[in-house]
Amino acid sequence: MSWIRIRELVRKEFIQLFRDKKNRPLLVIAPFVQLLVFGYVLSTDVRDVRVGIVDQSRTQESRMLRDAFDANKTFSITHYADHPKELEEVLLRRKVDLAVKIGPDFSERIRRGDSSPIQILADGSMSNMASVRIAYTSLVLDRLNQNLRRDLYPQKMNYGKIDARIRTWYNPNLDSRNFYVPGIVAILIMILSLLLTSMAIIREKEAGTIEQLIVTPLKPIELILGKTIPYIIITQTLMIVVITFAIFWFSIPLKGNFLLLLAAVCLFLLSTLGVGLFISTVSATQQQAMMTTFFFILPFFMLSGFVFPIASMPAVIQWLTYLNPLRYILIIIRGVFLKGVGLEVLWPEFLSLMVLGLIVFTSAVKRFRKRLD
Repeated sequence: MSWIRIRELVRKEFIQLFRDKKNRPLLVIAPFVQLLVFGYVLSTDVRDVRVGIVDQSRTQESRMLRDAFDANKTFSITHYADHPKELEEVLLRRKVDLAVKIGPDFSERIRRGDSSPIQILADGSMSNMASVRIAYTSLVLDRLNQNLRRDLYPQKMNYGKIDARIRTWYNPNLDSRNFYVPGIVAILIMILSLLLTSMAIIREKEAGTIEQLIVTPLKPIELILGKTIPYIIITQTLMIVVITFAIFWFSIPLKGNFLLLLAAVCLFLLSTLGVGLFISTVSATQQQAMMTTFFFILPFFMLSGFVFPIASMPAVIQWLTYLNPLRYILIIIRGVFLKGVGLEVLWPEFLSLMVLGLIVFTSAVKRFRKRLD
């Protein structure tokens, strides 16, 4: 194996890659646009919940309830209705996210020491958002309940009380952006490495230059290395730039070792570049290669735990996730970013990435060699 021939092929690949004006936006602009879009869009934090209220009691206690919602920065009362039907109508038309109905006997029941029901209607068309909004509403009502009990019963009732003090580690403010943005780095690396690797080989086939490369003194392994090394360099450079952007733009904390991230991405690239080589052997045109690439991207994304927890998937699907390299790189990236852990904790994920990457890349290289013969 001659490293001089590999070096010249790598240089040729860089020249050919950046000569094409269509590739420049893909390499430079697209990653930052995707990072900005995903970084601001992918969020489970609930803010600016629109609330509609119908107050049939119109007493001091009902005003306390309205003030409890109005004083909370998460909620904003946008509609005051005179009739429950009117409130249901604005909820149906999605003008409010929550509807609060206060009955006419609300204050009377409280002053008697009875429980007074409050009806909360939530838009359940997006079940995950509805559950979070209802949980926030429960906190507001619980705080209001404590205030009312303190006003009605001035004596202290601390007996039988459980003092629960919850402390959240690694992400104290429970900011979902800190959870999603590090994962976006892995998603961008996967998409670019798959697309660029598969398209590079197909481009040679469509241009008719693959035969010229085959008849040169280049050995198959040299051809494969010359084709994959440029994209390893590009993705690693892109990762450094994107992580820097995520740290300073989104203020994502990086508590771990940055070099450990680079090593993890190298192992991850074994799998993605292997899949890209495999796509190049089964595709005849660039359009076909692109469609086949997205056929792999969607299962990788859905079965990675990036958005949907793996623990909530069926048992059979959970077993399939062990074949997904994106699952392991997400654990590593989030562990290094948020927890600051090292190889002593993440070695199972590193080992899984290495084994899976060697199997995928070796299989793809063997199939690629057979197509060259």
